[in-house]
Amino acid sequence: MKISRLLFMTVGAVALMLISACSSSRSLGRHSNHDQSEQTVSPRRGNTGVQDGSQTVSEQQPEEKDHSSQVQMTEEQQKDYLQQIADNAQTVRFITSKIKFSVETGNRQMTLTGNLKMKRDDVIRLQLMAFGFVEAGRLEFTKDYVLIVDRINKQYLKLPYAQLAFLRNSQIDFNTLQALFWNELGSAKQSSGEAINIETADANDLVVMQDNGKLSYRWLTDSNTARIKMSNILYNDYIRGNYQLNWNYEDFKPFERKSFPAHHQITFTTPEKEVKIEMKLNYIGKEEDWETRTQLSGKYRQMPIDDILRRFMSL
Repeated sequence: MKISRLLFMTVGAVALMLISACSSSRSLGRHSNHDQSEQTVSPRRGNTGVQDGSQTVSEQQPEEKDHSSQVQMTEEQQKDYLQQIADNAQTVRFITSKIKFSVETGNRQMTLTGNLKMKRDDVIRLQLMAFGFVEAGRLEFTKDYVLIVDRINKQYLKLPYAQLAFLRNSQIDFNTLQALFWNELGSAKQSSGEAINIETADANDLVVMQDNGKLSYRWLTDSNTARIKMSNILYNDYIRGNYQLNWNYEDFKPFERKSFPAHHQITFTTPEKEVKIEMKLNYIGKEEDWETRTQLSGKYRQMPIDDILRRFMSL
């Protein structure tokens, strides 16, 4: 069944993103042998050119910084620019929308409609609909756990963040996910103690960069508006292969005197798989009348994590 297959692909994609990196041998990044011929945004040291096409950050070997490409900003100017980016963030407590949601892995692609419901500092929820009105599945991110619900087969997966060592150690938690969904840098990045640097990408774009050990963050921003156009999280593992999460933002719409992206393109790359997720918002609202926590009846059973990953990797 198409709906069930999409739901499983979505469950597998999320499980792969959150679980496969929880051991010390795996984490977010891109495999070093990935084809470098594709069009990329490369806000890495020594390679910060922007080309047309879908924006990604390609993994590069470490090299000396090209000072000719670095923005000549004083510490105060960098602070002011980061404040401009922060000022673009929405101040509303709720963001809601009808969405078109699709998942692609290999030669398989599935699309459904659904709902996006978010409450600031509390919950992010994606509901996937069958036939436009029957809920088939749900993804729910809170500060304490990730919940994936398969309504069709009456099963679910609930993952406390505290049990995922990689996410905890690398500071990839609810705050990080919220920043990605809300088109923000994220307060955790600015308070982590790691230095934030800014370099040019081209005449119109600046790249905000922060490194934390092997983990690196890159945000491609419009230098005129300080709007985030792309977020990237990369972990370099030269032995086992790298994992990378790339999140592009397009089609910004006016919302509450600011703007919000109506088109999100997400690519997660592992040594074995590349998962592409696309989310298009039909409108941007701020509905408040909805329950922020999902309650499941005793008819639902917990899904085995290993089984999900094994089946997903066989797709």
